[in-house]
Amino acid sequence: MRKSDLIKVVAERTNARQSQVAPIVNAVFQTIQETLAKGEEVSIAGFGTFRVSERARRRGRNPRTNEPIEIPARRSPSFRPGTQLKRAVAGR
Repeated sequence: MRKSDLIKVVAERTNARQSQVAPIVNAVFQTIQETLAKGEEVSIAGFGTFRVSERARRRGRNPRTNEPIEIPARRSPSFRPGTQLKRAVAGR
């Protein structure tokens, strides 16, 4: 499902026009993105938690030359599903 499909489904379920739903869906995604960029987490009860994981600097190998390289530290978004979402996906 793409974002445009999500907007279409939400519009159908709420009896609203897609032009009304699109800014709302975009605002939700933008808010999640901005909150994660600040290093905070977003917890949606029954759905899951978006958070930022810190990845430490590490050594790796260049696959072409087999030379050792330094991989810099970075922050990466992650998602941990909630219990209701896990059950829905598992079919229970």
